[in-house]
Amino acid sequence: MSEHLKEETRTPAAHVDAGDAGYSKSLKSRHVNMIAIGGAIGTGLFLGAGGRLADAGPSLFIAYAVCGVFAFLVVRALGELVLYRPSSGAFVSYAREFLGEKGAYTAGWMYFLNWATTGIADITAVATYTHYWGMFSDIPQWLIALIALAVVLTVNLISVKIFGELEFWFAIVKVSALVIFMCIGIFLLVTQHPVDGAHPGPSLITDNGGVFPNGLLPMLLIIQGVVFAYASVELVGVAAGETQNPEKIMPKAINSIMWRVGLFYVGSVVLLSMLLPWNKYSAAESPFVTVLSHVGIPAAGGVMNLVVLTAAMSSLNSGLYSTGR
Repeated sequence: MSEHLKEETRTPAAHVDAGDAGYSKSLKSRHVNMIAIGGAIGTGLFLGAGGRLADAGPSLFIAYAVCGVFAFLVVRALGELVLYRPSSGAFVSYAREFLGEKGAYTAGWMYFLNWATTGIADITAVATYTHYWGMFSDIPQWLIALIALAVVLTVNLISVKIFGELEFWFAIVKVSALVIFMCIGIFLLVTQHPVDGAHPGPSLITDNGGVFPNGLLPMLLIIQGVVFAYASVELVGVAAGETQNPEKIMPKAINSIMWRVGLFYVGSVVLLSMLLPWNKYSAAESPFVTVLSHVGIPAAGGVMNLVVLTAAMSSLNSGLYSTGR
């Protein structure tokens, strides 16, 4: 009986890892740590936050906080499986081992459809950001999107090491930009420097309908979009199968996701709400670009637009990588 059980436990592991053959373990600690950060920062924050602020007002930070907790729990569970058996197939591979082929089939196609939708949003965001500059306004959005897709596809076809390097630098650009923006925002709050003729502070929330200016329902309705914004936090788990020493690197990367989400998502939304009234934002423009443009430094808005363009390319790059695994 014991020999039979041993055979039963050996067979699934060999079967589910068959798809990992040929993958190179080229991702280092710095790559994985920055992928973990970059996975939590994308178009859902840089572009989507503008439209969601316009719909739900400052209550958006509550939606981000609640959904962030659930996102962390999901990634933490994935991390436990990664430590059990690192695999490039990630949760699809684990679904195959524990739930069988039907479970893997369902999980795999749902993940593919998720990233297919996210990829469309990313290339749309790239075209939207590019049209911020007048010189590109005459170029059709579909052509810009096609060029962006071709560039990222080429990168993914070369090697995982190049993917890791690109994501490393993309993440540095995104994090640096957010940190600089938050420093500027805090400076504006402390000095009470006017933004669009109004003094920033909590009064911009209380004087414009409070935390729930349109009621509770809009906040509940945008939760679907907020969940969509967290779509790439699991990427760090997908990359485990191509990581050097995943048992050592993964716990640190995954456990740090929670405070990063709290700082960048929740902190940014609260800051945005105190710099401009919620009804000044729109889905057509990044809220960060909106603030910097209203400060009276148009060049700063252009620089931030370049940063969020990088974020959209990074998210698209990650999506193609993960669906390929």
